[in-house]
Amino acid sequence: MTMNGHSHHTVHIANSTNPNDEDDDDNAFSRSSSSAADDNNNHREDDDEELVDPDDPFDITHTKNVSHDTLRRWRQAALVLNASRRFRYTLDLKKEEEKEQKKHLIRAHAQVIRAALLFRLAGERELVISTAVSPPTPVGDYDIGLEQLVSMSKDQNISALQQYGGIRGLSNLIKSNPDKGISGDDADLLKRKNAFGTNTYPRKKGRSFWRFLWEAWQDLTLIILIIAAAVSLTLGIKTEGLAEGWYDGGSIAFAVLLVIVVTAVSDYRQSLQFQNLNSEKQNIQLEVIRGGRTIKMSIFDVVVGDVIPLKIGDQVPADGVLITGHSLAIDESSMTGESKIVHKDHKTPFLMSGCKVADGVGVMLVTGVGINTEWGLLMASISEDTGEETPLQVRLNGVATFIGVVGLSVAVLVLAVLLGRYFSGHTRDIEGNVEFVAGETSVDNAVDDVIKIFTIAVTIVVVAVPEGLPLAVTLTLAYSMQKMMADKALVRRLSACETMGSATTICSDKTGTLTLNQMTVVEAYVGSTKVNPPDDSSKLHPKALSLINEGIAQNTSGNVFVPKDGGEVEVSGSPTEKAILSWAVKLGMNFDVIRSNSKVLHVFPFNSEKKRGGVALKLGDSKVHIHWKGAAEIVLGACTHYLDSDGQLQSIEEEQEFFKKSIDDMAARSLRCVVIAYRSYELRKVPSSEQELDQWSLPEDELVLLAIVGIKDPCRPSVKDAVKLCSDAGVKVRMVTGDNLQTAKAIALECGILASNEDAVEPNIIEGKKFRELSEKEREDIAKKITVMGRSSPNDKLLLVQALRKGGEVVAVTGDGTNDAPALHEVFECPKPVVNFKFSVINVPSVLDVTIITFDLTFGIQMQLVVISDDVLSADIGLSMGIQGTEVAKESSDIIILDDNFASVVKVVRWGRSVYANIQKFIQFQLTVNVAALVINVVAAITSGDVPLNAVQLLWVNLIMDTLGALALATEPPTDSLMRRSPVGRREPLVTNIMWRNLLVQAVYQITVLLVLNFHGESILPKQETRADSFQVKNTLIFNAFVLCQIFNEFNARKPEEMNVFRGVTKNKLFMGIVGATFILQIIIIQFLGKFTSTVRLDWKLWVTSLGIGIVSWPLAIVGKFIPVPKTPLARYFMTPLRRFKRSRSRATQ
Repeated sequence: MTMNGHSHHTVHIANSTNPNDEDDDDNAFSRSSSSAADDNNNHREDDDEELVDPDDPFDITHTKNVSHDTLRRWRQAALVLNASRRFRYTLDLKKEEEKEQKKHLIRAHAQVIRAALLFRLAGERELVISTAVSPPTPVGDYDIGLEQLVSMSKDQNISALQQYGGIRGLSNLIKSNPDKGISGDDADLLKRKNAFGTNTYPRKKGRSFWRFLWEAWQDLTLIILIIAAAVSLTLGIKTEGLAEGWYDGGSIAFAVLLVIVVTAVSDYRQSLQFQNLNSEKQNIQLEVIRGGRTIKMSIFDVVVGDVIPLKIGDQVPADGVLITGHSLAIDESSMTGESKIVHKDHKTPFLMSGCKVADGVGVMLVTGVGINTEWGLLMASISEDTGEETPLQVRLNGVATFIGVVGLSVAVLVLAVLLGRYFSGHTRDIEGNVEFVAGETSVDNAVDDVIKIFTIAVTIVVVAVPEGLPLAVTLTLAYSMQKMMADKALVRRLSACETMGSATTICSDKTGTLTLNQMTVVEAYVGSTKVNPPDDSSKLHPKALSLINEGIAQNTSGNVFVPKDGGEVEVSGSPTEKAILSWAVKLGMNFDVIRSNSKVLHVFPFNSEKKRGGVALKLGDSKVHIHWKGAAEIVLGACTHYLDSDGQLQSIEEEQEFFKKSIDDMAARSLRCVVIAYRSYELRKVPSSEQELDQWSLPEDELVLLAIVGIKDPCRPSVKDAVKLCSDAGVKVRMVTGDNLQTAKAIALECGILASNEDAVEPNIIEGKKFRELSEKEREDIAKKITVMGRSSPNDKLLLVQALRKGGEVVAVTGDGTNDAPALHEVFECPKPVVNFKFSVINVPSVLDVTIITFDLTFGIQMQLVVISDDVLSADIGLSMGIQGTEVAKESSDIIILDDNFASVVKVVRWGRSVYANIQKFIQFQLTVNVAALVINVVAAITSGDVPLNAVQLLWVNLIMDTLGALALATEPPTDSLMRRSPVGRREPLVTNIMWRNLLVQAVYQITVLLVLNFHGESILPKQETRADSFQVKNTLIFNAFVLCQIFNEFNARKPEEMNVFRGVTKNKLFMGIVGATFILQIIIIQFLGKFTSTVRLDWKLWVTSLGIGIVSWPLAIVGKFIPVPKTPLARYFMTPLRRFKRSRSRATQ
């Protein structure tokens, strides 16, 4: 395949690594930014190395971009009773494969179109139309129909576009204006939507409640219990009649149905929360030109005929054609599947919906929306609700599997003991009679008794296997994500919530995150004269004023709209652009007139590497002006002259120090300094052909300084407190900005990132260039000391993140995409090539692990080498800005900060810690119930051949412990105490020593009291009329006391480390509601549902006794917290020697 006589080849090389390699990079975690904490980190890193077990399928600290094989491995290792429910919110591997197949089909279509286009253009310097195209056919209110528009866009038919009269002709056909867009009134919009469709696509409906009910029914143990209940019901009715015989089987069936319904309701509520969050993620906001003014709107409101400006990092919102563009490069990988950048111009003007702007600027005319685009078809054909694993979810599956194996073993033991005792004649009924006598007991009675024994064993499995434990993560994440929306944070990846709880450092942008992003020009120098006030144009020479206005009006991506009715002038663009444009408007700039007086020849869009942007203009008298605007010291360094107060050119050498001092003075007062400069150029030196013009590098030497402006962007009022909160929480805040180092230092001091001027020395503050020039080892050595990095490029930020992560830090990075989304261009010359060629490296930050190397060889072959490397480390958590962030940045990020406020970033850290803390609360509560219930039933079964807690009672306990317990504890709001702890290490055990102490104290107490009641209750409790009554009262009291113990212990689980477990309890209405409802239902069960649960009514004295047994758990919890626990987690005492042994064995076999 050739293009303009050039062969084109693409090679993909992927570095394959061990699936566990990425885990090994995260074995150490910094607990604090202090030097003492750094020493602790080194010890912990060594300890964590011992905890890494390559054979453990649940040992996954990262689920971001993890391989499907790794995911399959842990799922296959998990003990699961209900796979459809357990894995509902994990990545659906089968659907993922189907999605990739559908993407492949649609992408193949896009590639075929491109191939055809390249074939037609092969070897041609100019486009030659050879294909006949039918003239446009009027349909309704428009001179062209939907089918012709869609056909032109999808087939990228350049012949059709020219047949329709080019951009101007096409815009006339769809009644639009390439400069001002459509009118945008309601009647016009309605007509367009009716004629060409809306920018939406059919979405698959979410699961219905009945689907959740069906999935809850899939639990293997519940199915077994239902079958057992059915058999018991049949035998009961047969032997005892319908009136009495249905209770045993019916009560089990009812209890199972209750569990299923409550589970389904809980799961359905979660799904609705996720659906609401998904709709928020898809609602992209973008700028559209309508009626000559730039307005912001939802992507769903875009219609055919809209004119949309595009800049670096934007997503192309619909199919369209390019009106004007400069250095516009589009990343079409989302549609074509190829990691390559496609340059757009009048020869290849078609833009595909869903693609990203990698470089340059442009303006597009929308020709296709919604389902009439390839992107719309792709989105409509694939399911978006694919879910994802989170590290905590995987680890909890490991915990659940371990507990489940223990529970299953106990259940089998209980089953064997009960069956052995029953058939050997050692089991007696409540009257003291032997239940089974060989040759005398009827088959029906024996079968019924065996079913009851089997039912108890199965119910023990139901209680023992904590099916809801991994799902508690989803529950708390769904709750947290919903609440985080109110705190101005939109979570795109579930795992990011958890990871933020482990964050040890935050690398933050300055502009808009630490500052208000409300920029105004407060100081200005024109030539060597300070203009005070800065917008007093009377103090400027007309020549200087004219050149300044010309440079600002043309060298901008912003816009100025002047209403015809004389209303207030509307300025749009980035905050910096708006500030400079507003200043020029106050100086008297007529934006539209100036732009119409000159023609733009070439644009160099603002580049975060070069930190400047330029434009070449052809004036009416054939003169050429080249205007530059950018970072003060960089543009000033390229200036050789300046315009004095009389409009005369003067050499800058004598005033160089004055200008530098002026910039430093403004930077020290935390002003952003921008220099505006220009130079004249000869028209004959400007490339004449369009192809050469596209490749032309604007001259950036011998510039004439026009103005230096100081832009004020005040610090956010809340940021100083937020930074201090992070510091107290062991999270170090680092500022990484493209601004002047002096400006960055001033803002850092104002925000509290730097404590004092004494701290503002290297390497605490450093320029990106200096950091970049260090060796990898040197970067790793000083990375932890860096607090402020100024004049940083996206690559510098990436290098800092890599160095910090290699040092064991868990890094959160904020980015607005303006600095983080542009492609990086660097050119390398080979010293002695075999074939003379040069190549450029393009690193695409939206996918940080992709490098594209383009080779241009002398004999006309162009080759692209796409290198996908696993060595490039991106941040642990990516945070993008919701207001100023580009779509590339948002799509690449894990969490979107909707108000661009650093205080909201700190709230995310708080919520991340809350997720982990809530899961630990639930684990402590659930394990206490598990241990107590299992020990009580096992001991009772072995010693007496009967269990005090029957199947229905255990199902009720399971409901309290599992679904209701998760709802109560996993939805606890975050507290201030969470931010007074150190970050949570990702390899720290889920069950801490403190939790072991708490749960063992409670479990031992419950087991002791209830076993005493089980064996001596009949003698301790008041005498009843018959032994059967005494037996039933005793078992009822055990059941009642056991449930009340769990209710009171639920309060203890709220605050595992605090004495006052009631603090803030009334603020959590859901917790109070669940505890209250559980208590009321327990009263109803005991007093009115005895037939179903095999219990009897208790008098007030026994209720007081039950309450007394339960309430003792409160003072007991306080006493237990005085018991000291070792700092080293118990798991390390057992697991470290085991893993050392495994490693030595594996080395010995190698």
